[in-house]
Amino acid sequence: MSLQMKLCAITLDCPDPLVLAAFYQQATGLEPHPKSDAEFAGLNRADGLFLGFQRVDNFRAPCWPGQTAPQQMHIDFEVEDLDGAESRLLELGASKPDHQPDEGRFRVLLDPAGHPFCLVRR
Repeated sequence: MSLQMKLCAITLDCPDPLVLAAFYQQATGLEPHPKSDAEFAGLNRADGLFLGFQRVDNFRAPCWPGQTAPQQMHIDFEVEDLDGAESRLLELGASKPDHQPDEGRFRVLLDPAGHPFCLVRR
């Protein structure tokens, strides 16, 4: 018998949950969770997926592509226009590391807390 599981939440550690939630809210259009605060903030998607951000004292950002502070996970987002999406996310506070494995197919960016995420051509 296989176990049936539905992904319901992804939570990222960070130094400032409200700042990171605002970045991802502007980037995705997801709705802010009404009980977000300085310790834990979140965004809701219509299908029930929750994207959470929890404050961690002495947060240490991942190091891309090195492993001195492993990324441990990253999120991928599909986009129609890689260049346009990258430009808008950089305006919102993302940064772009020098190491880009295959810029024609996807882009690696870092959110304001340093978590790597990818833009993938739809």
